[in-house]
Amino acid sequence: MAVPGGTAFATYRRSGDVLMVPHTEVPRAAEGQGYGSALMKGVLEHARAHGLKVRPLCSFAADYMRRHPEYEDVRG
Repeated sequence: MAVPGGTAFATYRRSGDVLMVPHTEVPRAAEGQGYGSALMKGVLEHARAHGLKVRPLCSFAADYMRRHPEYEDVRG
């Protein structure tokens, strides 16, 4: 996703029906503006729509999922 200062992205690896998310990154100029949250929401909505689970491996992804219990159904 293009954001102020560059590109925000989440990396993931699929293993069976689980998306493992080891890294999310937002350029410093765009931090605190909700871009990381938008990325995680997109990952989680994609997983839900496709019957997948998400295993958050980076601290941001794990924290996002803790703060949003509405995505507990996709926790893998």
